[in-house]
Amino acid sequence: MKRLIPFMFLFASPCYADITSIITSSVKLEVAAPGTTADRIGNSYSVSGTGVTTTDGSTAGSVGGLGAVTNGVNAYTAITASQLTDGESFSYTVSHSAGDLVPTSLTVGEVSPFGDQTSTSAGVASTLAGTVDNHVLTVTAGGAGTTATGQYVTSLTVD
Repeated sequence: MKRLIPFMFLFASPCYADITSIITSSVKLEVAAPGTTADRIGNSYSVSGTGVTTTDGSTAGSVGGLGAVTNGVNAYTAITASQLTDGESFSYTVSHSAGDLVPTSLTVGEVSPFGDQTSTSAGVASTLAGTVDNHVLTVTAGGAGTTATGQYVTSLTVD
């Protein structure tokens, strides 16, 4: 049997393999756009108390409040409170926040008149640059609001 081993290789079938090699390089440059986000502040009203009488000027016992809405803002009815019995303890609290007016029209680039806003300016490209030369990446930082990303990927597949 040992004598036949060298001859077995003569009759063996060849072995084939597929080898795939992929090399990619890329550079991505971004400059941020300007933007504004706004949250509208709503209307609110709160009243509480003990030992007081209230009036809105024409109706006794009225607790005031929010009325009809015009362009997003409720009408407000103020009240007057008086101590119910002289010399007795009392407490009274009222809180009112007028909501943001809803604009009827805005021009592009105009900021809404809302109470809670965040605004960002546009990025500045300045010296922002990137190159790929024979898989050698060069990335140069830009000004504020910019991003530069370089990527080199090597993939080898053997089937």
